[in-house]
Amino acid sequence: MKRALTGIKPTGQVHLGNLLGAIRPALGLQQTFDSFYFIADYHALTSVEDAAALRQATRETTATWLALGLDPERTVLFKQSAVPEVCELAWILGCLIPMGMLDRGHAVKAARDGGFDPNVGTMYYPVLMAADILLYDSTIVPVGRDQKQHVEMARDMAIKANHRYGEGTLVVPDVSIQEEVAVVPGLDGRKMSKSYGNQIPLWAPEKQLRKLIMRIETDSLGVEDPKDPDTSNIYNLYKLFATPEQTANLRERYLAPGMGYGTAKQELFEAVNAQLAGPRESYEEWMAHPSRLDEVLAAGAERARKAANQTLTRIRTRVGLT
Repeated sequence: MKRALTGIKPTGQVHLGNLLGAIRPALGLQQTFDSFYFIADYHALTSVEDAAALRQATRETTATWLALGLDPERTVLFKQSAVPEVCELAWILGCLIPMGMLDRGHAVKAARDGGFDPNVGTMYYPVLMAADILLYDSTIVPVGRDQKQHVEMARDMAIKANHRYGEGTLVVPDVSIQEEVAVVPGLDGRKMSKSYGNQIPLWAPEKQLRKLIMRIETDSLGVEDPKDPDTSNIYNLYKLFATPEQTANLRERYLAPGMGYGTAKQELFEAVNAQLAGPRESYEEWMAHPSRLDEVLAAGAERARKAANQTLTRIRTRVGLT
């Protein structure tokens, strides 16, 4: 079975955009791939400075994936830092590539464009990400377009290692761009994003969830005015949670007089809450028992280290470290 790998950075509050754009598509992989999912706490160190906050975010991220259906028996779920071999491989890979490759990384460019002097971790981020991918002999890496460059860099490093040390030193992964991933509108109609401050937190309590949905921006059309569903933030979010029949019904009511935006918002709340009520309860149960989360991560780390050591033993022999 082909092996797929997904990394989840434990920073910021998970929102509905993350659920529809990344989490659900990634969870689908565990049905057809030998899947490795890791909590990218090493990567988080480029921006998170508070140790307690990082530990809490790591548990929250773990609980989120478990509550939404990740099966730790089928999928290897682990904390990146529990497999420190990834840092050794990152060093080996770093010795294969020119500095210019890192200087062209989009994260470095974005930092500089924003007036920031990127730290060394930000510069080295693509190498560590390549090590994440290559350490587990991943054959496919599903990413959004913004991460395509990093997977291509991992491919380049694997090809270079194989050229220098012999074919089969590292598995060359394929990138899978998730074109079908939905663009989820936020409260203001722009793409839902923490950077815009327009997100709806995934685990908001029911009352808060309703309050936030009632804040979604609309135009000034009244109850008796027909409305264009395709330009409505409410409708475009509703169709991502409702059944086809429910979506068709709401569309008809948009196009006819007699429905106000308040009614549409209430139906959106009900559709979203219906899908999140069960997982929200599961999430709260996981978070109430942090030792259980730690046990899941420890069991996953044991399985991940077995796979990692097979790869690292192979490459250490090839480069002359054994």
